[in-house]
Amino acid sequence: MSTESQDATASVTADTRFAEVIALIQTARQRAAQAVNTQLIELHWQVGAYISRKLEAAEWGDGVVSQLADHLALTQPGLRGFTRRNLFRMRQFYEVYRGHEEKVSALLSQVPWTQNLIILSQCKLPEEREFYLRMAAQEKWSSRELERQLKAALFERSVTQPAKASAALTQAHPAALEVFRDAYMIEFLGLPGGHAEADLHQGLLGRLKDFLVELGRDFCFVGSHYPLQVGGRDFALDLLFFHRGLNCLVAIELKVGRFEPEYLGKLDFYLEALDRNERKAHENPAIGVLLCASKDDEVVEYALNRSLSPALIAEYQTRLPDKALLQAKLQEFYALDAERTATI
Repeated sequence: MSTESQDATASVTADTRFAEVIALIQTARQRAAQAVNTQLIELHWQVGAYISRKLEAAEWGDGVVSQLADHLALTQPGLRGFTRRNLFRMRQFYEVYRGHEEKVSALLSQVPWTQNLIILSQCKLPEEREFYLRMAAQEKWSSRELERQLKAALFERSVTQPAKASAALTQAHPAALEVFRDAYMIEFLGLPGGHAEADLHQGLLGRLKDFLVELGRDFCFVGSHYPLQVGGRDFALDLLFFHRGLNCLVAIELKVGRFEPEYLGKLDFYLEALDRNERKAHENPAIGVLLCASKDDEVVEYALNRSLSPALIAEYQTRLPDKALLQAKLQEFYALDAERTATI
């Protein structure tokens, strides 16, 4: 064996030997970063509370906040982020969440200050702010991804367009409706209007990291055109994932047209093959997702009503939705819900 090969082998061996140490270091760094962020959020809360009380008691005017910013810049030269504008943001941060500390305090400290400010400035409803705080903490969204999900109106879509799933799915995986969505945004692919299934498939593989972010943090990629052998025939599943939280395989079949009821039969077949031949003893039954360009909700309801498989039908959208329209639908949804509540 050559010296270079020996060095390479030694390097791989070293990587394997030291993997646990690296994992310990990474875990410690994450905990340290989280501890720093928690302290920073608490500091901003306390400063915001102090300023709010001074202004409400008329002990201070807005000009005093400017003087405070100047004083901090002069006496604390290494201190960053305490400008006049940010001090008023801390005050707003405190006043918006004041009285709701028990419900959101744990979430606030799990989300970086930048993401907190984005949610604070772009979300008007308390339930909307809580939704994005929870999702940002759960999915570890960057500020860029958070902005994208706000533009994609994820909150409005989650309320007005819940995932369309079979009864078998909700019974086998009660938490699945919180994992899957009615529509997935893949605008990052830049697909043309007349794209083929191969274009969609290759696009998703080429931007797999972005697609995994859109699917959710607990999704892990298993394979593309995943081979399934039944009897003497070979079949290929479009995309196969594993979901850590649900502890099951997730099969995704792609369709560039509208949903047709017969598509479910093929998906049922794939799920049966996965459960018989691929599923580990400790795993839950596989879930199937038909990802189509469009669907008629009534047709979907009829098709899923008799389905015995844990499956759901979702759309992929190549452009971000009209957020103003979805916000109007949300207001209508809340109004109807209020009417139903009043009549009970």
